[in-house]
Amino acid sequence: MTLIPVKTGEVATVVTRFEMTQRPRPKPLLTSPLRLLRWQSPDPHKYRILFKRVGEHWLWFSRLVISEQELKAIIHDPRVEVYAVVDPKGIEVGLMELDFRTSGCCSVAFFGLVPQLIGQGLGQWLMSQALVSVWRKDVTKIVVETSCIDDPRAMSVYVKAGFVPIERRIDVFPDPRLTGLLPISAAPHVPVLQ
Repeated sequence: MTLIPVKTGEVATVVTRFEMTQRPRPKPLLTSPLRLLRWQSPDPHKYRILFKRVGEHWLWFSRLVISEQELKAIIHDPRVEVYAVVDPKGIEVGLMELDFRTSGCCSVAFFGLVPQLIGQGLGQWLMSQALVSVWRKDVTKIVVETSCIDDPRAMSVYVKAGFVPIERRIDVFPDPRLTGLLPISAAPHVPVLQ
């Protein structure tokens, strides 16, 4: 066994990549008080607000470090679909981003709900919505990644949906709480090394 040192001010996580290469058998769709709302060419500022609300607890930061132009190039691409998950009052409580830029493949780039909704079975509902949205005649593979600092239930949601783990790797990055991208109180389950 080899332990790899992580520098002070960095975070290390194990990332698992999953894929699905066959359309799952049809199942009854799960019901939910939530609904998906497609954001056509979303405003980058509004997108980042929802991205932070959903991902801050899990140290999501990748969309916060790129320029507005780089972000627009992704989320305004016609092959990228961004959905807000909204509650019955119309409040945005989740994010789903589907990336079809690789021919024949869809990457579930971002997928999550605000922390207050976690543990209520709504992730399974969101996954069923994702699978309905993703499987099209030209799609032969779906990929999704999660890390050990994400919700520990994420992997079981993916496996239950029919995804198969295919790769693991270590990701080391500057702690976004120490760079000021996220508040120091974000992700209390991940110790800050300073």
